[in-house]
Formats: sequence, structure tokens, C-alpha cells
Amino acid sequence: MVNTGRLRMLGVVGAVLLAGLLITPASTVLAQVRYEVTGLGTLGGSSPSSEAMDINNAGQIVGFTTTPSGTRAFRYTNGTMQNLGTLGGASWAFGISSDGRVAGCSSMAGGIDRGFLYSGTTMTNLGTLTGSGGSYAYDINDAGQVVGGATSASGTGHAFRYSGGTKTDLGTLPGGDSSEAHGINNLGQIVGSSYTAAGPQHAFLYSGGQMTDLGTLGGMESSAWRINDAGQIIGRSYTSTGREHAFLYTAGAMIDLGTFGGTRSDALGINSAGQVVGNAWLQNDSSVRAFLYDQGSLINLNTLIDPSSGWTLFYANAINDNGLIVGRGINPQGYNEAFLLTPVPEPATIGLLGIGLAALVARRRRR
Repeated sequence: MVNTGRLRMLGVVGAVLLAGLLITPASTVLAQVRYEVTGLGTLGGSSPSSEAMDINNAGQIVGFTTTPSGTRAFRYTNGTMQNLGTLGGASWAFGISSDGRVAGCSSMAGGIDRGFLYSGTTMTNLGTLTGSGGSYAYDINDAGQVVGGATSASGTGHAFRYSGGTKTDLGTLPGGDSSEAHGINNLGQIVGSSYTAAGPQHAFLYSGGQMTDLGTLGGMESSAWRINDAGQIIGRSYTSTGREHAFLYTAGAMIDLGTFGGTRSDALGINSAGQVVGNAWLQNDSSVRAFLYDQGSLINLNTLIDPSSGWTLFYANAINDNGLIVGRGINPQGYNEAFLLTPVPEPATIGLLGIGLAALVARRRRR
């Protein structure tokens, strides 16, 4: 069975969260952005629940949900949740490309987990690096390259890249015995975690055939979950005081994103503009809340939704370039449900949208 806590990595405001905000002062942007919450529902089951793990720029969402037959991967398009099926047991979806191809994993009839690529209407078993053992697929880029972890010839798990029907063993950091890849961007750069010669695992960047240790926030371990096309990386690291904090790695530096007063946080998604989403614990680690990190500020997303909505947002797992955020929370009926957050302008910004859209078009044409 997949450890969904470990897979949480998979776990805003977008390059232009609101087109009209392009002409407003930067200091007022955050105050003017709020979100509408949409519950994505479930596919049934005795204790219905669901979680959204990724969203592409077309607004297609993937994740997993209960069904009468067990947990199943889903793809949500235009208001409809589609059951992607299984390789024999439960299934989970973690990444989606711009054209709707899906990466995830499924348990087989014998209980072994295998990574899959879902394309068209077919779920393809990606196998392992040896033909036996297990595998997991966590992300996919727009070229259809899939990354994850699989049993290697040494018998330990190694990060892999699947491209054009071929799996490549990415190896480990020097002296390490196992690794796992969690994210890939459209340049083919890959991030993940690998054990080191000293023992603890460290976040890595794999680019140009080389695996680079990204270090930590001062503690023993770190893991990287996602990378955008600008090369910005997000993940989680132990600090020098032994706490687990979300990080943003940019321009060669690992930045501690902090918490909401608790000891833990985790950065799970990033868009092309560098806005980050994830979760952070409240004071005394009493509970966890979804966050947006933008312009140097860590913001509780629950403060940006209608307080009468009845929702509590726990985990924000992904954000696309249009500023849409997906994750999991407690719905008004009191059970876990996947959510979609859609940014909406405050009344003061509505009149500026036309001008902002024109500015956005001009800006993109210059790129």
C-alpha cells in the first residue's frame, strides 16, 4: 500500500493571478486576491474522501478518491471526475501534463505497487529497473517524460526517468544507496531525494546527466518535490534545530519559508511565476493549514476564502500558471474532499481587468 504521507509532496497567484493586478502596486496585490472554493466531490465509497494532487494550465486536475471498490486515481475535467482505473488494486494519480497525460501508481493484484502512465484511455504499467519489485511515478512534463522511483539492479530503489518507452536509472548522490525522483520540468531537469555517503537523504537536482546535492537548511535531511521551468525548486528540509521547514531553492540559495508558529511545514507546488503552495502547522502543532507563499510572505489560505463557506483548507498541493490551487480540506459536511481554489478580484480591481488583460497580452507577445 502506498504511504500517502510520504507522497504528500505531491503536493497563488500565477504569473498573472489576476490580469487586472498587473497595473496595481505590488504592495496591494496580496490584499486584493481572494478565492472561491469548489469541492470536486468523490466517486463514492463507505467513507467518501478525495484529494487533488496536481493541475495543469488547462484546469485539468488529478488525484485520488474513494470508490465502492477502493481508492482510485481520477482526472477531473470541466466539472466531471473520471475514474482512471487500476492495474489490479488501488490507484493514485500525482502528476498531469499540459495535454492531460497522467503519472501515478497502482497496486497490482499481488499487492506490489507499480508506476503508471495514463494516456488516451490506457493505463500503462511502467515496470521497474530490473523487471521485479515495485515502482512509483510522481510527475510528468509536457514531453511525456515521467519520473519516479523503482527497484534497481542493486535491489534498492533508484530514481528513474521514463521517456519514449525507455527507463533510465538516474543513480544516487555519491556514496548513497537509494534515491527517488519527484518532479520534472519542461527542460528535463529533475528533482528528488537521495541518500548520501553520510547516510541521511538530501534533495537533489539532476540536470545534464549530473546529480547535484542541494544541501539542507542546516539539519540532517532534505527532499525536493517540484521544479518549475525557471529552475526554482521547492521541498522540505530539517533545520539546525531539528524542525522540518518548507524551502524554496532559487538562485543557488535554499530559503526557509517558515511556519504558522508550529514546528513543521512543507512546500508542495510551484508555478512559473515562483508562487509556492503547501502546508504549515499552527502554534503547538495543533493543526495544519494550507499556505500560499508569495512576495516573501507565508499566507494562510483559509484567510483568503469566505469564512461562511464551511471549508477548512489543510493541504495545498499544486498551483498552475493561472493561479488555480488544488489540494484537500474538510468540507462543510465534515469529511475530507479535494478542492479547487479559483482567484477572484475584489470590487476595486474589477474595473481594471480590461486594461490588465491588454497588458498581459502585450507582455506575453514580447516573450
